[in-house]
Amino acid sequence: MKPYTLIGEKNLPESELEIEVEISYETLATHRAAAIKKIAPSVSVAGFRIGHVPENILVQKVGEMAILEEAAHNAVEKTLSEILGEKKISILGEPRVSITKLAAGNPLAFKITVSVLPEVKLPDYKKIAATENTKKPEEISVSEKEVTDFIENIRKGYAHSTAPTPEGVGVPTSDVGKSVGENLPELSDEFVKKLGDFKDVADFKVKIAENLRHEKTQKAREKKRLSLAEAVLNKTDVAVPKALIESELAKLLARFHDDITRMGMKMEDYLKHIKKSEEDMRKEWRPDAEKRGKLQMVFDTIAITEKIEAPKEAVELEVKHLLEHYKDAEPSRTRAYVTMMMTNEKVFEFLESQK
Repeated sequence: MKPYTLIGEKNLPESELEIEVEISYETLATHRAAAIKKIAPSVSVAGFRIGHVPENILVQKVGEMAILEEAAHNAVEKTLSEILGEKKISILGEPRVSITKLAAGNPLAFKITVSVLPEVKLPDYKKIAATENTKKPEEISVSEKEVTDFIENIRKGYAHSTAPTPEGVGVPTSDVGKSVGENLPELSDEFVKKLGDFKDVADFKVKIAENLRHEKTQKAREKKRLSLAEAVLNKTDVAVPKALIESELAKLLARFHDDITRMGMKMEDYLKHIKKSEEDMRKEWRPDAEKRGKLQMVFDTIAITEKIEAPKEAVELEVKHLLEHYKDAEPSRTRAYVTMMMTNEKVFEFLESQK
């Protein structure tokens, strides 16, 4: 016999489910001993060692209701996974529990609220991808002017980094700019060899052009992938769970915080400068977070449907690499992140192969 009774359930907005549960008082009473054992170490009574206070005196000290509340929490904890297992639902994040009725001699009543991963009804993603793949690819070219401008910026950067500034003397910005302009290094074989593995100026220009072309190719590829993802998303109707949106918002905020820190600023100072709060940023980013969450749900479903998996050896190799560089990273979360990113890459490759 189950130690609980399911009273009812209700679908809530943002893909949440509320489950009402009841546990009989007889079942609740079986958790009394565990409750007393947990409370005992925190109760101090003169004449008794902590943890060895007789039960009747302990109850007088803390009150019967405190024992009942602890027993209720213990009962909920012991039955929660069984209840969710019976419902056979895929949940996101941690369940939220609220006790609605607790009194001596009466059943314990409580509600469980969970974010449920809804079923994703995929459109004909193969056909959509095939249509997107027929679009003419963007032509990639690098002009001589682009190479020249890039080299000019390198020369200016080099001149600025090597321009002498007398210690403790304030130099006007205009004078610094003038100094840099007057001391631009000559574009010579000797100069380019200082910058890296370049044979001469001609080799330097060729490699700069190659790097610019590679950068443009990568941007064009990302743009095409974004268009492909948008096309599939526009044909997919699914409610994104609140927990997933919050998770994506947390990622965006963490990444933004890291960017600000790398710039040598504090998050609170930056927010004060732009006259916004963290909550304002979350509101602005929410549509983007929802789209990211929706795309992840779609890609997860495509991966399951097409039996697409991240190569295990590659996953473990990348996890090892990340853990070596980020000592505080949690291994299981790192593995989950790497697996997700590599699976997403495989899904993109699958969609790009459709004709």
